Amino acid sequence: MIHVAIVILNWNGRPMLERFMPSVLKYSLMDSESEAGWQTPNSPRLDLSSEVVVADNGSTDDSVAFLQASYPQVRLVLLDKNYGFAEGYNRALAQVQADYYVLLNSDVECTPHWVQPVVAMMEREARVAISQPKLLMYDSKDTFEYAGGAGGFIDHYGYPFCRGRLFSSLERDHGQYDDECDIFWASGAAMFVRANVFHRLGGLDGDFFAHMEEIDFCWRAKNHGYQVRYCPRSTVYHVGGGTLPKSSPFKTRLNFRNNLAMLYKNLPARRLKRVIRRRMVLDGVAALKFLLQGNLGEFKAVWQAHQEFRDQHQELVDKRSMLPHHTVSCVYKRLILIDYYLLRRTTFSALGAKFVRSRRD
Repeated sequence: MIHVAIVILNWNGRPMLERFMPSVLKYSLMDSESEAGWQTPNSPRLDLSSEVVVADNGSTDDSVAFLQASYPQVRLVLLDKNYGFAEGYNRALAQVQADYYVLLNSDVECTPHWVQPVVAMMEREARVAISQPKLLMYDSKDTFEYAGGAGGFIDHYGYPFCRGRLFSSLERDHGQYDDECDIFWASGAAMFVRANVFHRLGGLDGDFFAHMEEIDFCWRAKNHGYQVRYCPRSTVYHVGGGTLPKSSPFKTRLNFRNNLAMLYKNLPARRLKRVIRRRMVLDGVAALKFLLQGNLGEFKAVWQAHQEFRDQHQELVDKRSMLPHHTVSCVYKRLILIDYYLLRRTTFSALGAKFVRSRRD
């Protein structure tokens, strides 16, 4: 029996839980009917069990009372305060026994048979430790969603993007990304991970608090020889932006700081200094752009991010020393900023096949 735990991290999210918990329970709990419905003649027979867990990150609203009254079948893990996305999941999953974890945002609508195809793929591919389904927009269900699309990638300098989403350009889904493939990172909005690998790698980096933690985790997994994969046979719909607004100095600070920390921890030694130096320059350009646009808060956030990155230097050195470092696959060889803003390549397919293959340095 393969046990799957679908774990939702909640912080003051009663409206999202009220809106989306019905679809999670309807399509995530396994029974004989759900098992039969997803299989094709070539699908392996899976003996699955599942549970839905909500880990509450010290909410001050009535989320917990609502779940206890309305959904007694949902297991609750209560944390004493808001530890953020990364450490919140670490503390919650330490209390959950399963073969596979599914880290699921509270603002995700599930669909029939969304769990089984991903687990079947991972059971078939022993080195696949992390995976994601197709993420589409909740409010525009034929359009790829910003947070994950059809799987995540990064460029040579650590800028993330997705199949189906380059920066603010979202593609419509007309089957162009219906191929199962390796990716660089899986979205934390709906991320499947082998439980033993999650714990072996030490979980998410709690110092990140939120943003970039799933990309860092996937990179660490790839440095350890695991694969990250996209499963198009599974689809979910994501609202996105439920915790922080899209324009937020706090979010900007986390994104810039955590991106630098991720690069420092995971890059091969021969590329480390060069990439960090150039990213500092590129971040300076971004800060200047914020200033010229009158976004003083965003401007300050970039410089705060750089200061915090410098303050964390010794901790990052220690973390880096505990990791193997290799040239890993699914890294775009060019600077995505140039291709997108100057060359006007606004779709993933327009980028071509300019991606690094993995090798040991």
